[in-house]
Amino acid sequence: MVNMLRRDFLTLPAMAAAPAGEPLTRGAYASPKSFWDRGHRLDEFGINAIFVHSGGITEELVRRARSEGARVFAEFATWNGNSAPPEALPIDATGRPSPKQTWFMGICPTHEPFLQSRLAALEKLVTTQALDGVWLDYLHWHAHFEDPEPGLPETCFNASCLERFRRETGIRAAGAQEILSRHQREWRDWRCSLVADFARRCRAVLAKHTPKMLLGNYHCAWRDDEHGGARRRVLGLDLEALDQAFDVLSPMVYHGRSGRPVEWVRENVEWWSRRTRRAQIWPIVQAHQVAAAPFEQALRGGLAGRASGVMMFTIGAVAEDPEKLAVVRRVYRGAPA
Repeated sequence: MVNMLRRDFLTLPAMAAAPAGEPLTRGAYASPKSFWDRGHRLDEFGINAIFVHSGGITEELVRRARSEGARVFAEFATWNGNSAPPEALPIDATGRPSPKQTWFMGICPTHEPFLQSRLAALEKLVTTQALDGVWLDYLHWHAHFEDPEPGLPETCFNASCLERFRRETGIRAAGAQEILSRHQREWRDWRCSLVADFARRCRAVLAKHTPKMLLGNYHCAWRDDEHGGARRRVLGLDLEALDQAFDVLSPMVYHGRSGRPVEWVRENVEWWSRRTRRAQIWPIVQAHQVAAAPFEQALRGGLAGRASGVMMFTIGAVAEDPEKLAVVRRVYRGAPA
């Protein structure tokens, strides 16, 4: 059996915790408009990077952020099927469309027209905006991982997935039940290979047009022992492959949303630091709907292990709270330059 997780990325050079001479990334997620509307400057609080949804990036935003000493990164939605056509949505093991999980709807990762549309949108983004990097989001199989009790459906078993699985593995399984009962390992490996392959295709877009641009990924923050190994088993996220695929991995250690104690942030960032070798680690921590004290603990926990950056979700939640503004100033301005 051929290993489905190709190791093309192993030709990339090993990367230290942060490239020599580069400062710690002290980031903020979402448009800084509400922050600016209150009369603040990014450099006043030590913020040197902003991460903004691709649809919200304008030349004016980039120009102002750069004038305040901040790099600009675009968050780019990949396998989010909330506005996808019905034929691009995932099918469960019964042959029916898999329902939405909380607010999230994934896609069928072998629906090539949808994948091509996202690659075309990525190409347009990087050729029309002066960015420092792109952070992929929703790059996982259909499931929602931000709830205390996450929805973890088994997908996708439509005709294109089954045909491609048979072709690429040589396994002539009849359907979902035979695959899940007799070919679990091959099925899980194959699903992971599709995630890594799409990361490779996104990397090729950047390499063609903007080879110096960083490629990052917003990533489920679970360790191997959480939720029965569902990060790899259900979401299709193989850390070894994705450590090679991306310049930076950003585990989404949202402790409040996930119903975890704030100590979980540091524990998981330290675990990620041990499990990854090449990619830099820039976690994203929760500032929204948490008090200032746990927010500060989460922000400091996000800088544990070999993390070379951190960001908070969201800058708007910080802008409206004087105590959280004080936290950011204290942590970011006190961090190494």
